[in-house]
Amino acid sequence: MERAVAARLAFKTVADTKVALAVSVARNSGYSGFVESLSVTAGGEEVPLTELSDHHGGRFHYMEFAEPSDVLVEYTASVTGFAVPEEPRLMELIRYVRPSRYAESDRLLPTAYAEFGGLQGGELLHAVRNWVFSELRYISGSSRGTDGAVETLLHRRGVCRDFAHLAISLLRAKNVPARLAAVYAPGLSPMDFHAVAEAHINGAWHIIDPTGLAPRESMLRITAGRDSSDTAFLSTVGGSLSLTQLQVTAVVDGGLPNEDPAKLVALR
Repeated sequence: MERAVAARLAFKTVADTKVALAVSVARNSGYSGFVESLSVTAGGEEVPLTELSDHHGGRFHYMEFAEPSDVLVEYTASVTGFAVPEEPRLMELIRYVRPSRYAESDRLLPTAYAEFGGLQGGELLHAVRNWVFSELRYISGSSRGTDGAVETLLHRRGVCRDFAHLAISLLRAKNVPARLAAVYAPGLSPMDFHAVAEAHINGAWHIIDPTGLAPRESMLRITAGRDSSDTAFLSTVGGSLSLTQLQVTAVVDGGLPNEDPAKLVALR
């Protein structure tokens, strides 16, 4: 399988702003072909970047702006083949079963046990996916950046990250390690960066996408973490910025794969 992705971002910063950017496809030794290009300019001049390694092959690019700047980010990647599944470490499995900022699994424990009883393994994953899909409405711009899984459930609506946070919380409440993955998703409409959940069962990680908006088999990992606080595509670590443009594309050679929500699928 060959996948081609691209992202174009423009933003304005104030003085003394430090930015962390996460738009690059995660590195993995299994890809038989991997070609990418990343350009960041401010006022037509190249911006110095520091690449930082994160969990699960993810990469952040760090940059600083001493003066107010108009910044343009352009990224492209062509990826051939499939990622090699990672070997989960015990500390990660412990981390991903704990409550986190946007995935308040402790508060949703009664809901998880009331809805999913003694379900385990793939049956549990499928039940959680279907329940979140049926309980929430996908409405662009309907949630705030501070909303977690509990707030999402109360309002019964959200965007992809909200769907993922709720699924992650319900799975963690049932003692299943779960994390959020930021991905490029060929077939997604409207096209954007996408967020899905990953759950660890039977010794491997499997994707859950309660939105049902794109086939999972063609998705490409950008990064992954406890929740969206670990995986934001653009964030400041000092100063502030305003996003003025965002364009994302993701296509797969030979047509999109068929999506079967009941099938266990790994992010490759």
